[in-house]
Amino acid sequence: MSILRAAAHTALLACVLALSACASLPEVNADSVAVAKENPTIALPRGTLARKQAADLLARRWAKATPDMKALAVLEEAATGVPLIAGNKVTLLFDGPATMKEMMAAVSAAKTSINLETYIFDQDEIGLQFADLLIEKRKQGVVVNVMYDAVGAFGTPQAFFDRLKAGGINVVAFNPLNPTQRGGKWELNNRDHRKLMVVDGKIAFTGGINISSTYANSSFFRSKRKPEASDKDKVGWRDTHIKIEGPAVAALQWHFIDAWVDQEGGELTESTYFPPLAPVGDKIVRVLATDPQRDSEIYKAFMLAIQEAKSSIHITSAYFVPDRQFVEAMVLAAKRGVDVKLVLPGVSDHGLVMHAGHSFYDQLLSGGVKIYQLQVAVLHAKTAVIDGTWSTVGSANIDRRSFLHNYELNVVVVDSAFGRDMESAFAEDLRDSKEITLDAWRDRPWIDRIKEMASRLTEYWI
Repeated sequence: MSILRAAAHTALLACVLALSACASLPEVNADSVAVAKENPTIALPRGTLARKQAADLLARRWAKATPDMKALAVLEEAATGVPLIAGNKVTLLFDGPATMKEMMAAVSAAKTSINLETYIFDQDEIGLQFADLLIEKRKQGVVVNVMYDAVGAFGTPQAFFDRLKAGGINVVAFNPLNPTQRGGKWELNNRDHRKLMVVDGKIAFTGGINISSTYANSSFFRSKRKPEASDKDKVGWRDTHIKIEGPAVAALQWHFIDAWVDQEGGELTESTYFPPLAPVGDKIVRVLATDPQRDSEIYKAFMLAIQEAKSSIHITSAYFVPDRQFVEAMVLAAKRGVDVKLVLPGVSDHGLVMHAGHSFYDQLLSGGVKIYQLQVAVLHAKTAVIDGTWSTVGSANIDRRSFLHNYELNVVVVDSAFGRDMESAFAEDLRDSKEITLDAWRDRPWIDRIKEMASRLTEYWI
């Protein structure tokens, strides 16, 4: 987010400090999760697979996975209440230009409906291109529904959204700043941080990328040359998105419609939002869409995966302000021999969050966790790959705001081939990162320590 937007975001949320009680994250551990199933539930368009069929499918798909992956899937389902969905194709998309190209291509080919949910929708080159395309598709008879967050799009003129409405597009501002504009309960502190687009009910996109030229400024990820000192003025944005095809799209579509109804967005224009979806790939996924009324399912899934990790935990986090339990889980994993590596921002668009995250470095480094700061690019990705098989890509940052107050969306992919692609991406991020050692960290300037202590006081609200 821009400096202006970040300042506005912090100021707006600070004003509810005196009105809201601090919620807490649940204690999570495998022993406290009641498990009655031998195999996880696997959903298909025609219903759930029978127990033996599910076991046979997992045996084939996870033959090269760690022996405990099935056990983790059972634990995760028990903790979140969300089944696995089989038969999907999942494509990794890196940085804004590649993602925008794929999303605009899908919009251009739309035949029935386009549902877009985004935190930021800027009036800039990319935002205007996207808006023009949506208006054109509406002229062609495609139903278009757009939901944007009122804080995320704080800097976007109302005239931009009025133009969309004039073009026949249904537009909803999520939790408007003006309480008189909210049909239901006004909840300023609860923001829609999801990035989701579903086209024709058959193709979905989700991850960390907003509709903005800022995010379309690509990083040096997968560049043939390594960034040099002269590139410091060419700071791009490093992000990750995914394209999903197959039965899981129906779950993503349902979450969009559920959020629309929750905002009392009015009756959705009639369309075929849930067409028949045949299996188109071999990826098994779990769709975790959370909101303040739910029970922190993304956090629970993350915690269980870390606690059950046997070989590696590789996390890329744009805004990293973990709670005590998260930090302790990573340290315990490192102490039992798991390779725990974090790629965190070396350049950030939100200094307050970055300094608050720095306040955890000493404890993590002392506990054996390895920390790397991405150089040159502004890190905005929110991804992880654990034991080379459990992966997640989504909108949730590792902080209390994401886990407790925001509407967030993460997709968990349980697949070793997808895991290898995630590991490859993580290795490339390491290439452009600088390792932070404990000795060097403890030798940092006192002014930085003061910034960390001050920022840590605001960690719940940023």
